Amino acid sequence: MGLAMPFVSVIIPAYNCEGFITESVESVRRQNHNPLEIIIVDDGSTDGTAGRVKTLGKDIRYMRQSNRGPAAARNRGITMAGGDVIAFLDADDYWPSNKMEIQLARLEKDPQIEVILGRVQFIGTLTEADRKIRFESPDNTTININLGSGIFRKSVFERVGVFDESLRHFEDCDWFLRAREKEVSMVILEDVTLHYRRHENSMSRRKSEDDPTMIQILKKSLDRRRQHNKGLVELLPRFFDFDDRKRTQKHREGDSE
Repeated sequence: MGLAMPFVSVIIPAYNCEGFITESVESVRRQNHNPLEIIIVDDGSTDGTAGRVKTLGKDIRYMRQSNRGPAAARNRGITMAGGDVIAFLDADDYWPSNKMEIQLARLEKDPQIEVILGRVQFIGTLTEADRKIRFESPDNTTININLGSGIFRKSVFERVGVFDESLRHFEDCDWFLRAREKEVSMVILEDVTLHYRRHENSMSRRKSEDDPTMIQILKKSLDRRRQHNKGLVELLPRFFDFDDRKRTQKHREGDSE
């Protein structure tokens, strides 16, 4: 008799995504995983997002709040989530149909892993900054810090904490810095696990190049590490060090020596 499948809570923060949210929800349903719940947290949309969600099925758990940013919307979803595993999907992105199958299989194989990410494929209208990215293949696939590419054991948020609601963006970078400080076990799979849509209303497009937020996030991380290590700054593993492809290559090279 096999092990029971984990209960997965999919949290979709939504802000003015009337034109995209149907495709996002459909991509979750194509995962064909059970048990699974879909939680949509509407962060004060002013378009027809609320009306569109009503057409997507009564099984969706919908919550509306005043506009407080994606970090607050995700945190609201975490408090509502009943699953053992959490997944995030922005309302203008979508998943490949085998995402859940691949990542849950790895989670079952490696019980010590707390976060399983994957490759991100950029789709839509790329910006000039996007075009400077060194993609791994002609289909605009790369490793990128993006919550939508991962699945997370719910318990990891008890250890690392939730998202910093004072941040309107880069809250994902801040969370992953704190996770690395806590030595969270992570892996980035070779498979594409998120289709990341770029369009004129993308929040990431509205980030200013001279925005000091990322510098502030890095300084907070340095300060925490100094405090933890009596004034010395402990080095963190690089995000790319979690790449499963590189780990496999190193293992093969070791076997051939």
